[in-house]
Amino acid sequence: MDVLNTLGLFIGSLISNTLASLSGGGAGLIQFPLLIFLGLPFSIALATHKIASVALGIGATINHIRNGTLAWKITVYVIAVGTLGVILGANLILSIPVKFAEAALGALIISLGIYSVTSKELGQISAPQHRNSIGFIIGAISLFIIGIINGSLTAGSGLFVTLFLVRWFGCDYKQAVAITLVSVGLFWNAIGAVAIYQAGATIYWPWLPVLLVGSLLGGYLGAHLAHQRSNQLIKRCFEALTFVIGFKLLLDL
Repeated sequence: MDVLNTLGLFIGSLISNTLASLSGGGAGLIQFPLLIFLGLPFSIALATHKIASVALGIGATINHIRNGTLAWKITVYVIAVGTLGVILGANLILSIPVKFAEAALGALIISLGIYSVTSKELGQISAPQHRNSIGFIIGAISLFIIGIINGSLTAGSGLFVTLFLVRWFGCDYKQAVAITLVSVGLFWNAIGAVAIYQAGATIYWPWLPVLLVGSLLGGYLGAHLAHQRSNQLIKRCFEALTFVIGFKLLLDL
């Protein structure tokens, strides 16, 4: 790549990962289409994006650990129950109609935004619930399904996890975003990247250094902003991303 394309790749990665770290998902909104625009085939762009997104999780994890904003038990639980789904999704993506799947995902993501907008007090305070055996079993099934989405598609799965943690387990938005960025941004993406590579996708290594730096800085910056800002602002950012990502997936048909 020339200097201009390299700069564009870095800026796109920085912006997308900052927004994702602030809102709890959506790094693929800018970063993945940018890789396609610059000439990578779908499967190679997806695998490269997955690897780069791990740095988002690293940057966010460093900041959240420093600020003590992680609920470790729930974080480990989300990592564990979603892992098999991520691996399954990474192997499915090479054999399913991608456009159909992304259109369905777009419609679901828009519904998340509508639900959040119409639920005024959603995620504004922490109100723990469903943290018993039955609640954790139902949560595990739901997160397994979300893990399949994470392993197979490009953007939006983190938004599902964020809202699920708010709605089902009673986290506020700050808590939910912190858990999502560590469990999904770091661990699920790392597992998904390895799984999709083993399933036959190729990673485009020459672009990774730029993407990793942008993702790492974006993850740290977004987590810093999330710590400083209110649950209401994070809720609004989450809602904005759901509509942008959802409509983009639908319009790409």
